Amino acid sequence: MVNLREKPYDLNDEDIAWVTETIAGMSLEEKIGQLFCLIGYSSDEQYLQDIALHYKAGGLMCRPMAAKETVRAVQTLQRHAKIPMLIAANLEKGGSGIVEEGTTIGSVMQVAATGDDEMAYKLGVVCGREGSAVGCNWSFAPIIDIDYNFRNPITNTRTFGSDPDRVRRMGIQYVKGVQENGVAASIKHFPGDGVDERDQHLVESINSLSCEEWDATYGTVYKACIDAGAMTVMVGHILQPAYSRKLNPTLADKDILPASLSYELVTKLLKEQLGFNGLVVTDASTMAGMMISMPRSQAVPQAIAAGCDMFLFSRSLEEDFGYMKKGIEDGVITEQRLNEAVTRILGLKAALQLHKKQAAGSLSPSLEAAMKVLGAEEHRQWAVECADKAVTIVKEEDGVLPIHPDKYKRVLFYDIESQQGYAYSARTGACEQFKELLIREGFEVDTFEAIPGTEGMLTSQSAVLGKYDLIVYVANMVTKSNQTVVRIEWKQPMGANVPTFMTSIPTIFISVENPYHLLDAPRVRTYINAYNSNDHVLQAVVDKLMGRSEFKGTSPVDAFCGMWDTRL
Repeated sequence: MVNLREKPYDLNDEDIAWVTETIAGMSLEEKIGQLFCLIGYSSDEQYLQDIALHYKAGGLMCRPMAAKETVRAVQTLQRHAKIPMLIAANLEKGGSGIVEEGTTIGSVMQVAATGDDEMAYKLGVVCGREGSAVGCNWSFAPIIDIDYNFRNPITNTRTFGSDPDRVRRMGIQYVKGVQENGVAASIKHFPGDGVDERDQHLVESINSLSCEEWDATYGTVYKACIDAGAMTVMVGHILQPAYSRKLNPTLADKDILPASLSYELVTKLLKEQLGFNGLVVTDASTMAGMMISMPRSQAVPQAIAAGCDMFLFSRSLEEDFGYMKKGIEDGVITEQRLNEAVTRILGLKAALQLHKKQAAGSLSPSLEAAMKVLGAEEHRQWAVECADKAVTIVKEEDGVLPIHPDKYKRVLFYDIESQQGYAYSARTGACEQFKELLIREGFEVDTFEAIPGTEGMLTSQSAVLGKYDLIVYVANMVTKSNQTVVRIEWKQPMGANVPTFMTSIPTIFISVENPYHLLDAPRVRTYINAYNSNDHVLQAVVDKLMGRSEFKGTSPVDAFCGMWDTRL
């Protein structure tokens, strides 16, 4: 079922000997430990030692921390681990996915909006360089979901857009860039998010395409990235009913499982039909989408029995390890399947040369060396380039742009900002920062404040007309898990901040995150998507508004949301 001599491992005799000899000398508990990739939020030494020494985990995913904390955590883990550990991170936007000092090149959709495949390669390079500098060897990226449904609250700017060909090309380039720098890529979220409008963190979402439609879209993208050498695949809590039924015609609807628990989708479709020979990891097992079909005691071993090789996170370390062990004792996970999973895990570690680095004492990162890589000038320049090429003007009213204080001195500013989320969020405060940039350019800027009241007590027309020359909206509504929509919630009373003056006062609407706000502001005549809220993007937007730079981006999605009135 696994060939370590072939792609993506390409191991030689010496490396294969290390894998086979290591497995031969492992206890059952050590094999179980290798199946788990746990999570780290800090450099707490006792917790990390426990993971390495007691649970003997195969890997750990780091959430972003200060570089010194990340380096200390990795050093502690690798120092105490008998078998070198996989260290993973969501390196989706840049090195900032693992350390606070890392470079943010841009959101995935921002990269797509540049129309430049090389920018996806540069994103992968930065993720690989900065990740490996702090000891990361596994990137939970690229996201090769296809953003077919503008209502999906998760895919959105985390994707390369809605064109499968662009997703394929840029996904391959990211894989190439990150793996050339010693970090394994994980293409995700198989069998593909972006069709359903629901969030797999909260429910089992559904990829409802027919087999033929899937083959021509998601299947083509996955096959291309696999052929390009992607070392791992992350499997989502996403159903693909058409293929589940095709590969197992006896399945009743109630027995169709999300991919993370589905033998049909992981073993039959991914490993056999698409020919994936690498390592398969589940998406976070703490998501509700993994725990709806069956009790957790069954789901934990079922994920491995279905063909997943590693189990991401745990709800309770002791409990989940117990469930996994019982699943082996009960035969849910056969000895052959357990050994195959461990072989793939150790094969990946050997392909990354972790065993040789451990033997040479060079497995742990150096903070001093890392700081020379994080935020490097070349990386910063690439981030500036990405911002310049990505900002997209979707609609433009004749004569409004460019803006200048001589033309529009008095500006009424509307800020629309969501609260920060834990994983994929933009920073809060981007709206205020953008306002400050306008002030530095010489504009007089007042922020709109809704007056409490009801009908008959709203802001009067005369309070706006004749007082302001320009209205600017900035929306910083970020996608994040555990929300069900990314829509603007207008202020009371009666949508006090809804755009209603654009027929009288030039109005510009700028979204620095979600590209679909025209759904809620359809008649705005000048609308700009920026896809990200970092410093480089905000400055690029101002430069383009002022006419110092051209708008160069091309929308990777239908920003008009399929509606006719959004084009007016």
